[in-house]
Amino acid sequence: MHILITGATGQLGRFIASRMRQEGHQITCLGRAPSDNPADKYVKWDLDDRVFELPAADALIHCALSHVPGKYRDGEGDDPHGFIDRNVEGTQALFEAAKAAGVAQCVFLSSRAVYAGAGEWSVLTEEAPIDPDSFYGKVKYAGELALEMLSDASFKGTVVRATGVYGCPPGLETHKWSKVLDDFAKGDAVIPRVGTEVHGEDLADAVALLLEKRGDSAAVFDVFNASDMLLDLQDLLKIYKETFGLEWQLPIRAPGPVGVMDVAKLVRLGWSPGGKAKLERFVRSLPAPAHTEASAG
Repeated sequence: MHILITGATGQLGRFIASRMRQEGHQITCLGRAPSDNPADKYVKWDLDDRVFELPAADALIHCALSHVPGKYRDGEGDDPHGFIDRNVEGTQALFEAAKAAGVAQCVFLSSRAVYAGAGEWSVLTEEAPIDPDSFYGKVKYAGELALEMLSDASFKGTVVRATGVYGCPPGLETHKWSKVLDDFAKGDAVIPRVGTEVHGEDLADAVALLLEKRGDSAAVFDVFNASDMLLDLQDLLKIYKETFGLEWQLPIRAPGPVGVMDVAKLVRLGWSPGGKAKLERFVRSLPAPAHTEASAG
């Protein structure tokens, strides 16, 4: 397949682009700069663009998000109007251009942030009430609606509502927990947190599976949750502490609450994420911290 990918050089897009290459697909990266893989084709594109043409392709995977670096929630910074314009209008223009180019499938990376119960002790199925409480969740849901309106038998739309994504993205040495692990290794205070997580490789597996299965599906539009585990930061740091022989006291457990995503729809298609065993392998694969002078807490 020939696959167009936005955000292929970002934290999430790198996992997906790597998986698509492993599958033998030809990739064209849409973005402000080419990817670091010489085999990839490149088309200059930005979420600010409104009128443009895309090359013919079999599928589009839309991972890009315009936001303050390092932030998704509160990613609008001090420019909420620009945040909405780029991510809502820019995404709709992208979908329209893809459909006009004859792209047969579109996968949109959305978020658990669209759900009304994301901050409660609840189980979130794909049919759970939608009521995002952040600009991030609102622009993601607007993207879902734009894709649904354009979807038909010739342009099938698939939404993946992803949870937090961990792991070292291919080509990068840092990851989402780099700072918190470094802070803990130095003995600095760490704020308790609990959330839902999925490894980037498992999320990329889900996207690959959906591209395979959705082409033959009668449904022109569908939504899938992608999450693997509920993780308290204390449990992550315990694995890190034991792996590298650190002696700092662990933070208290976070009070929550947090909604847990039901992923039965993806599992029925054959998706099998790595669970806690994969989390442990990831932590143990990390380089030893530079700060090993630990003090018993």
